[in-house]
Amino acid sequence: MRSLRSRDGQASVELVALLPLVGLLAVLLWQALLAGETVWLSGGAARAAARAAALGADPADAARAVLPSRLERGLHVRREAGGAVALVLRVPAAVGGGTIAAVTTRARFEAQR
Repeated sequence: MRSLRSRDGQASVELVALLPLVGLLAVLLWQALLAGETVWLSGGAARAAARAAALGADPADAARAVLPSRLERGLHVRREAGGAVALVLRVPAAVGGGTIAAVTTRARFEAQR
């Protein structure tokens, strides 16, 4: 007969207790990756929009052309003083399909004539 102080199965109990924490850490890591990707891609889209504005083309179309479709939904492009372009992208949530924040990136090119 086993004693009540036996450690048989202790590792299994500890693993099951830690699984929610491991899942939470995985979701947080995925969210950090999504936020980093959004910041990275917003820079390229802002530069493309600024180039288009400098050439007289539509900056919003240029920004959409370089962004993946999942980020186009929250895209706002506006022209600023001095030929600059500001681009706002929403950071998608890893769980739930919403957004958690917005990233604003600015770029400027001299007007080409």
